[in-house]
Amino acid sequence: MLIGEYNHTVDPKKRLAIPARLRKEIGDRAVLTRGFDACLFLYPLTEWQKLAEKLLQLPVGQASNRSLQRSMLGGAIEVEVDALGRILIPDYLKNYAGLKQRAVIAGLYNHLEIWDADYWETYKSAAEKNADMIAEKLGELGMF
Repeated sequence: MLIGEYNHTVDPKKRLAIPARLRKEIGDRAVLTRGFDACLFLYPLTEWQKLAEKLLQLPVGQASNRSLQRSMLGGAIEVEVDALGRILIPDYLKNYAGLKQRAVIAGLYNHLEIWDADYWETYKSAAEKNADMIAEKLGELGMF
């Protein structure tokens, strides 16, 4: 299970260490792609295959579906986790997420999100201000 929030750094060679407690779930190879809200998604291969199959089932007649497929599938790259637990983030993904030196890795159960640390703090602060509204919506859906 991929959960938790971890602070790490992106080194000058664009490598990011995956937290030790998450490496077993991620495996030796994973898929890195554009996420939402200017973050990156890192999927274990089995989870990526499930998502890719769902994305491919979307009707391509809708522009928003094509755009999502292009962004996530076209922007994806298979990455290897090296002996020190690091992945290499290509420039196009590093630029997309605005990653600088400090990064946050957030576990979302079946995948990880990789955020620039400053942007994560801004995003998280805004989300926390809406906690009451989110709780009410979850209550309406029968979640709580």
